[in-house]
Order: sequence, then C-alpha cells, then structure tokens
Amino acid sequence: MVINIASIMNLMGPDVMVILLIVLLLFGAKKLPELARGMGRAVKEFGAARDEIERELTESKSGKTTRSNSQA
Repeated sequence: MVINIASIMNLMGPDVMVILLIVLLLFGAKKLPELARGMGRAVKEFGAARDEIERELTESKSGKTTRSNSQA
C-alpha cells in the first residue's frame, strides 16, 4: 500500500525516508507499532467496506436486468 501512495504522490526514496524520520521523531519508537497496527486495521476495514459496496452494486445491477427481462 505504501508503494501505491508513494507513486501517486510521486515520492522517491529520500523523500519517504525523511517523512518516516519525522514520524519517528514526532511519535517515538514505542508508539510506532501501535500506529502501524491502527493503520493496518483502518486499511482492512476500508477494503472490506469497498468490497461490500461493490458486491451490493453488482447484485443490484443483476437484479435490475433480471426484472427488466421478466417484465418485457
């Protein structure tokens, strides 16, 4: 996921290293695993919500085409 975000924002190696160093200085080494865990959970929940919405849209599209064909 970091690679995708970095490529979208056009960040290269040194830029990412500076950002990570700033995060380390701001939050400290003890908080980093906790922050990473929280980010992982957030990404997982976002992915699950996205999959659920896609599934509902697919089901609603297939339901509309089935109803349209049965009414014709």
